Amino acid sequence: MKPAPRINLRHLRVFIAVAEFGSVSKAADSLYRAQSAVSRSIQELETLLGVDLFERKSSGMLPTVFGQTLLYRARRAAQEFKLARDEMASRIRKANGSLNAPVFGMLFNESRLQAFVALAESHHMPTVANLLRITQPAVSASITELESSLGIPLFTRTAKGMLVNESGKILVLRTKRALAELRHVEADIAALHGKTQGMVTVGAHPLSRTVILPRAIARVLAAHPQVCISTVEGRTEDLAAGLRTGDLDFVLGTLRPGQCSSDLVDMPLLTDKMSVFVRTGHPLTRLPKISIDDLMKAQWILPASRTPTRELFDLSFTHMSGTLPKSPIETSDLSILRGMLMNSDLITALSPQQLDFELKLGVLQVLDFEFEKSARVIGLIRRAKSHPSPGAAALVAAIQQVVDEMRSAAPA
Repeated sequence: MKPAPRINLRHLRVFIAVAEFGSVSKAADSLYRAQSAVSRSIQELETLLGVDLFERKSSGMLPTVFGQTLLYRARRAAQEFKLARDEMASRIRKANGSLNAPVFGMLFNESRLQAFVALAESHHMPTVANLLRITQPAVSASITELESSLGIPLFTRTAKGMLVNESGKILVLRTKRALAELRHVEADIAALHGKTQGMVTVGAHPLSRTVILPRAIARVLAAHPQVCISTVEGRTEDLAAGLRTGDLDFVLGTLRPGQCSSDLVDMPLLTDKMSVFVRTGHPLTRLPKISIDDLMKAQWILPASRTPTRELFDLSFTHMSGTLPKSPIETSDLSILRGMLMNSDLITALSPQQLDFELKLGVLQVLDFEFEKSARVIGLIRRAKSHPSPGAAALVAAIQQVVDEMRSAAPA
């Protein structure tokens, strides 16, 4: 897929003004710019995106359907920079800095903003220079210009590199969210032409990676081959952070009570329970009825300590037996777990989704035992008030279809 066009933030500021005033001349007056410069900004945006953003009428400039789509994303990006100013205001005032710094009005070069974000994440100027294919002095100049315009530092210079300070963290978050909105513009416009395309990045918990997400991705790619999908695995806290910054479109996985603050919302999809797994032909499969005592006598492969799955296992098993079973090995690596189960009499408890393939092949079996109090809800987590890209919306719809089919196929 070709890279998305880079929208000039200054052009975007002009575009918002023209849309709001309905006139090039009024927008030019409000921005203290020449009418010719305003017209040129709009023309460059239209050329970049390949569509007409306005209907030119004697009564004024009216946004087309393409213009309305861009206006939504542009206003959300502008709002992020305004929020950055509000959140940084007390620090700027204390340092006698400027609340009218260019970055807050989308007047700071977006390439230099990219350098700022990259340095905040890598802490190392040479790394940023290599990543963005610019010189190290250019990176340094970008940071110096940004800090000078604000009147406050954004980094602490240390022996370990450039560490972003609290003011810098605010600006990084808001900048990334603003730029994330603009990444979706080309896909939004393509959708108006009947094409679903663009990049979708999903945060995935282990429970979603074996069945739900692979099936949903396959459906989306079959229907929309121009969509590119990337998955990111990690701790719940790290995925939530990526969601907040706009690096992730949504997260699919286990929902925890109280995990979503006001800026995140969740959507439950289905309830999952643990099952006890053994190799085919395991001695326990020959018992007419499995009791908790039988499970206590067995040797277990337990989920790794201090993981959500292990916490749930400990809670459930302690509820049923008052104690925990013997365990010669702990692991969250499914490859190791599969190999150990198939080549020994060890047993484990996991979601049936995580070993779905082995169950279908018949190399593993689920024991007829009710694992009490092991229910957990699988669902989607998204940013509050966010509007998904067309590709993300298509993937969410496919996930819902897969879940509905799983629910229908489940035994009553």
